[in-house]
Amino acid sequence: MDKIQYYGLATPNGQKVSIMLEELGVDYDAHQINILEGDQFKPEYIQISPNSKIPGLVDPHGPDGRPISIMESGAILIYLADKFGKFIPKDARHRSECLQWLFFQVGHIGPMFGQFGHFYKYAAVQCDHNYPKERYTNEAKRLLKVLDDHLANKQFIVNEEYTIADMAIFPWVNCLSEHYHAQDFLHLSDYKNVRSWLESCNSRPAVDKGRVVCSF
Repeated sequence: MDKIQYYGLATPNGQKVSIMLEELGVDYDAHQINILEGDQFKPEYIQISPNSKIPGLVDPHGPDGRPISIMESGAILIYLADKFGKFIPKDARHRSECLQWLFFQVGHIGPMFGQFGHFYKYAAVQCDHNYPKERYTNEAKRLLKVLDDHLANKQFIVNEEYTIADMAIFPWVNCLSEHYHAQDFLHLSDYKNVRSWLESCNSRPAVDKGRVVCSF
């Protein structure tokens, strides 16, 4: 094993890392972890990702020259950005801003959009109470407004520079329409700045490749 080993699935969290690897242009091996069949609970994968979540990554050439395993998509993005010196600002102020928006995705966009999708699409029949759907719909719209306001007169999230903050967030925004089919329900067309930014991100050649890595 001499190349980076990526373990994931073409979900938003998985796409974040596979897109980053494609943007970097590095050689890597991709291994599908089928979460619907329980691959994430196999002992060999737990050694890489103790929390049994995707994605996971193994770099055979870690910081000290020895292999390193990394779990959590945000941590993987930071590791790769620092290792290769790309897609994270070198200026301390802009780096801090980039990390703030990365954690905005990790702590808010991902969990809230995920819960919205669960109650809007996947548990729509099992849960006949309107409260969870309404709660996560309102929160999804609030977060989209935060993002839309920030992107006013901006092409990308930080200092007009495409960074890991963009890579972390836009797959989740894609998911609202591509997987949850909620574009009309959430009125996504109203968030014009988000829509323009999304087009800029999705137009990148590496994104086309990264989005389908380890897909079904």
